[in-house]
Amino acid sequence: RGYEPAWTDRAMVEELFDQVLRSVEHGLDPENFHARQLGARLKAGPRAKDPVFAADTEILCTDALARLSVTLKFGKLDPANLDPAWNFSRKIETEDPVKVFNDVLNTKNIAAALEETSPDTPFYTWLRQALVTYRGILAGGGWPTVPGGEVLKVGSTGPRVAVLRKRLEITGDLTTLDRVDPAVFDEGLEAGVKRFQERHGIDPDGNVGPRSIEEMNIPVEARIDQIRASLERVRWVFRDVEEDYLIVDIAGFHAYLVKGGERIWSTRVQVGKSYHATPVFKDTMRYLDFNPTWTIPPGILRNETLPRIRKDPNYLSRNNMSVVTTAGKIVDPSTIDWAATATGGFPYMIRQEPGPHNALGRVKFIFPNKYMVYLHDTPSKGLFARTERAFSHGCIRTQNPFELATLLLDDQGWDRARVDQVVASKKNTRVNLESPITVMLLYWTAEADAEGTVFFRKDLYNRDAPIIEGLDKPFLVSPPKGTREAVDGR
Repeated sequence: RGYEPAWTDRAMVEELFDQVLRSVEHGLDPENFHARQLGARLKAGPRAKDPVFAADTEILCTDALARLSVTLKFGKLDPANLDPAWNFSRKIETEDPVKVFNDVLNTKNIAAALEETSPDTPFYTWLRQALVTYRGILAGGGWPTVPGGEVLKVGSTGPRVAVLRKRLEITGDLTTLDRVDPAVFDEGLEAGVKRFQERHGIDPDGNVGPRSIEEMNIPVEARIDQIRASLERVRWVFRDVEEDYLIVDIAGFHAYLVKGGERIWSTRVQVGKSYHATPVFKDTMRYLDFNPTWTIPPGILRNETLPRIRKDPNYLSRNNMSVVTTAGKIVDPSTIDWAATATGGFPYMIRQEPGPHNALGRVKFIFPNKYMVYLHDTPSKGLFARTERAFSHGCIRTQNPFELATLLLDDQGWDRARVDQVVASKKNTRVNLESPITVMLLYWTAEADAEGTVFFRKDLYNRDAPIIEGLDKPFLVSPPKGTREAVDGR
């Protein structure tokens, strides 16, 4: 700029200050972007003309705009520091930052520039609206605590029912507000309870037991933090996303397919147990494997399969399993000293052959990755009826895999009849995708929809706390070499 100051227009500084204050709408802390200092400088009066003061203001405004722009585009925190499995791209674009900065100033529309920087996805828009809703509830005093006690259900009466009714009215779950006795649990209240349960990942039986009360009594401040954490996760992920992709919502136990930017299909899934957590990462699905075999992973083989074989000589035959060498040659299991495997090594692999009882079901969806995680069918269909579905060793069991296969292969001339025909052949068949599709395994404990319904999920893997803690902390500028302390970057 040839040493020419950039922030000589007071209206621009005022607009920047306004956008800094409005960063709360993104779940951010305005103090991270010099809110108090900017406000003070706008009230400086004649002192603002002092050259040193003006130079400091120049630096302050530029830093505030740069921080806010980068935060809205990439997130405040670096997810790779929170999750070693993180592999989403987070590279700063090669565009000249000085040119970008000058373009923003020349347009004299900081609000529009920052809005363009924010994630361009309805998921983000809906979460921002949810944040407004729950902050409104907080401003109104929050919600009452529902006392514990016997399970409340249709026919229950008493002061606990009245508190329950008030609790559900505040969050909009109780939509029937006819004049009724507030201390009576009627069918209208039952419908409100079911709505609440559906939004919080609880079996919607309409009865208010310990689990429902626990969720109802989580403070509104904690719900706001969940929304803030999810907004940050969206900033990490939804940048330059393709129009076609498959998402696995780990904490929500669902997967959905997006084509042309529109969600066209969803299904229930089962994910990893807390000690076999499904990782968060992004990769590309390249092929489908019908009637797959399953080579048991080393950890499962050592800790689960071999002990079962030692106890039950018929375990292999009953589960359609074969012992194979690393070259794929089948070994007669009667020639193996199974007792010795308890203390010694096991030089073979165990493979489950194709069939309806194969652990992977009749099809798996492969997006090659170092975690050996993929989507697949499962013989454990009954578990999909559960609301919380963390049952696997890390892979994603899919309730309607043949529907997904048909949709993925549709542009290759496949229909459901052809999928069923290949499955019925019982032959292991690999089908490459002519148009590989991005798969994103994501984790968020709060989400919302176009109707304004907000959903909260249990933090299965305890991943929210580090994000919330990081959002609440000031920016820290890394110290120069030779110094001992970081600099507070407020």
